[in-house]
Amino acid sequence: MSSPDPQVRAARNLADPSPESKPTKNSSRSRNKGPVVAVTGAATGVGELLTAHLAASDEIKQVIAIDERRGDVSEATWHILDVRDPAIAEKLRGADVVVHMALDLDLETDPAARTAYNVRGTQTVLTAAAAVGVHRVVLCTSAMVYGALPDNDIPLSEEAELRATAEATGVGDLLEIERLGRRAPRAHPGLNVTVVRPTVLVGGTDTALTRYFESPRLLVVAGSRPAWQFCHVDDLVSALEYAALEKIEGEFAVGCDGWLEQEEVEELSGVRRMELPSAVALGAAARLHRIGLTPSPAGDLAYTMHPWVVSVSRLHDVGWRPRWTNEEVLAALLEEVEGRHTVAGRRLGRKDATAAGAAGATVALLGTAALVRRARKARRRF
Repeated sequence: MSSPDPQVRAARNLADPSPESKPTKNSSRSRNKGPVVAVTGAATGVGELLTAHLAASDEIKQVIAIDERRGDVSEATWHILDVRDPAIAEKLRGADVVVHMALDLDLETDPAARTAYNVRGTQTVLTAAAAVGVHRVVLCTSAMVYGALPDNDIPLSEEAELRATAEATGVGDLLEIERLGRRAPRAHPGLNVTVVRPTVLVGGTDTALTRYFESPRLLVVAGSRPAWQFCHVDDLVSALEYAALEKIEGEFAVGCDGWLEQEEVEELSGVRRMELPSAVALGAAARLHRIGLTPSPAGDLAYTMHPWVVSVSRLHDVGWRPRWTNEEVLAALLEEVEGRHTVAGRRLGRKDATAAGAAGATVALLGTAALVRRARKARRRF
């Protein structure tokens, strides 16, 4: 969902300068049943979509929206603050369920700052929710926490051991968030925690995995067996609604049914592969990230090499079905990234992209290697 023009947003803020705003009389409805649901990170991304979806639902009594700026969903009651602020406890008072969506997984964010925000924010929300009598917190992480490993079952059980490491973008944060979620009910009896793990998320997202499809060639590591399972944001929102309505609890995955093999992805996308030996691909990815030329650490590459497909049987058992297929989500992703050009996770400018398209991915990678050499020479001069 696109944000309004900044001038329009400024006008709205001037019209209602209060940091907290209530639903308008015309937009509020009589709702005597259903839970009061608070959503953090409600002004952007999936949080914004979820807030709008819940606000329109007759099964939800009230939506409390929390973010560092006011969003566009006028039917929600807005509170403007950082989720790390202990004052959030008073803003959550009266809520039955909190859906915590205030996470920073931006590739360009400083890793230390990202971890500080994600972990501290989750700690604060869990503690504050328990303090004011909220009985359920829903955390949204990722199926990446299962880890991408060559010996993974296809599909993995939702109860499979979490074998991921902190080597990929944000995965260490997600593992810590899940650890906090498991500890919270023991520290705060009466608080329940539900964990939602989407597969490769598509729909207004920018991740190392979506950037993979911006490359002029799809990098395939020799000897690997990639398997792709997507999740459209629409399906994630509907699964989060199930969790907010307490139709499902515990830990569960959300995504399309089944998966696509790498050959199917290449056939559907029309993008050819470029195969490299494992040592070359991983070594180059590590060096490029170490000297700051790419935002993605080498650990991200594992998720394009090894399977991490997961069953979505728990949602199926409660009657949920995905609206999107893997083929449809892949088509939507390709349409979304059309015109963007990425090599080794690094976005190229128009001039670079033209050269890459004309000369092919091999030349583009050689050009990237030249940047590595240039950076090394520059460091030696100082």
